[in-house]
Amino acid sequence: MVRPSRGAPVTHNGCLLLREAELHPGDLLGLGEHFLFMYKDPRAGGSGPARPPWLPSRPGAAPPGPGWAFSCRLCGRGLQERGEALAAYLDGREPVLRFRPREEEALLGEIVRAAASGAGDLPPLGPATLLALCVQHSARELELGHLPRLLGRLARLIKEAVWEKIKEIGDRQPENHPEGVPEEPLTPEAVSVELRPLILWMANTTELLSFVQEKVLEMEKEADQEDPQLCNDLELCDEALALLDEVIMCTFQQSVYYLTKTLYSTLPALLDSNPFTAGAELPGPGAELEAMPPGLRPTLGVFQAALELTSQCELHPDLVSQTFGYLFFFSNASLLNSLMERGQGRPFYQWSRAVQIRTNLDLVLDWLQGAGLGDIATEFFRKLSIAVNLLCVPRTSLLKASWSSLRTDYPTLTPAQLHHLLSHYQLGPGRGPPPAWDPPPAERDAVDTGDIFESFSSHPPLILPLGSSRLRLTGLVTDDALHRELRRLRRLLWDLEQQELPANHRHGPPVAASP
Repeated sequence: MVRPSRGAPVTHNGCLLLREAELHPGDLLGLGEHFLFMYKDPRAGGSGPARPPWLPSRPGAAPPGPGWAFSCRLCGRGLQERGEALAAYLDGREPVLRFRPREEEALLGEIVRAAASGAGDLPPLGPATLLALCVQHSARELELGHLPRLLGRLARLIKEAVWEKIKEIGDRQPENHPEGVPEEPLTPEAVSVELRPLILWMANTTELLSFVQEKVLEMEKEADQEDPQLCNDLELCDEALALLDEVIMCTFQQSVYYLTKTLYSTLPALLDSNPFTAGAELPGPGAELEAMPPGLRPTLGVFQAALELTSQCELHPDLVSQTFGYLFFFSNASLLNSLMERGQGRPFYQWSRAVQIRTNLDLVLDWLQGAGLGDIATEFFRKLSIAVNLLCVPRTSLLKASWSSLRTDYPTLTPAQLHHLLSHYQLGPGRGPPPAWDPPPAERDAVDTGDIFESFSSHPPLILPLGSSRLRLTGLVTDDALHRELRRLRRLLWDLEQQELPANHRHGPPVAASP
């Protein structure tokens, strides 16, 4: 094995050596500008290979692969042979994207620009795949210090594109509306269209972050630990990773913001609508959205739109779960707070009303169970379910209960919330709460000072997925749209290289010979 120091002029079979490589008998190793050595393994018998590896292939031999088109041009290989290898690379389906450092900015910018504009019909994780190919080329082929600089540029480009997209959505959905103009809530279809670019960026950046973390660890292992530049390289990598982390956090926050903003206008129907409409039969588990009671369809429509959107964008399963965890957390808090408000001004806490709410909630939970979200929904709707269960207890049974037994049966409710529900429960004309419902002196302070409303700031934190990236950069590229984009980018790089040549030396990309 041979590994050059950073910046050392070392060549391997005529090509500049930038990182560790394996030496084989007959290999030429150049040190500086004046020394050239041929490697021979003293443990091997004989005089070495019959044909040194740096000589051109025999006529008719198969070309070694796409990378050969960019290898040493001093070895005597014919122009036609080189052209055929280059043509095979430009049109090939191998997951490879080669570029020189001076073409990096244009290449990364073009990938991010195309992703931001939604041009073409790339698969959902296509942008991350193309950017990962750039990272992989830098990590494998370019000098060690190049990768940190590429990561920084890549992360900044993604952040700028995402910030611009957030601004565009904000301009179309302003916080403040002109006085006298009512705000039109977003429909599930509209919010899906608005959020698709953000969900796509969240999905792509998540996979890219995992991939980059793997490459940074490999770089750290490969680097000379005594290299004075290593600490600076790792610091640059950490800054790039932090930017990608920030992009994921921001796209998540913006996505759930617009989804919850839409839910805010649909959720009250779960408390107000009557599922027992005349002649209507309650739908069973797994029912289609159209079969649900009219009062539930708008809310379930938001959940369905979010589920379809995250699936279409191939968002990481961990982030899908956390997205719905946040939506259910918001829904539970919003509905519970509304339930607490309803009991203050008018008769609302009564058995018949509670049964309607319980039925609506059960229908929602059954539908979410059929959508594969039952466990998450049950967890986050627990407090609302318990509050509604209390109100569903028949009046005669509730009158027999004491404060201590109710605290035991409904421990999720705070003393202030339990007291609020009991003190406003409708027992009938002129009837007030029985003395058995009075809290003991030890809990009186908690009842008087406690907040009956749920806080929206106590939402679960976003935890980024751990583990390896789901991007697959091995095997041939089977997706035709991704292959077309790969070919387009390769030709873009070819054009950039040609522009550096004198006009009389330029020519179009070679065409592969017919078999």
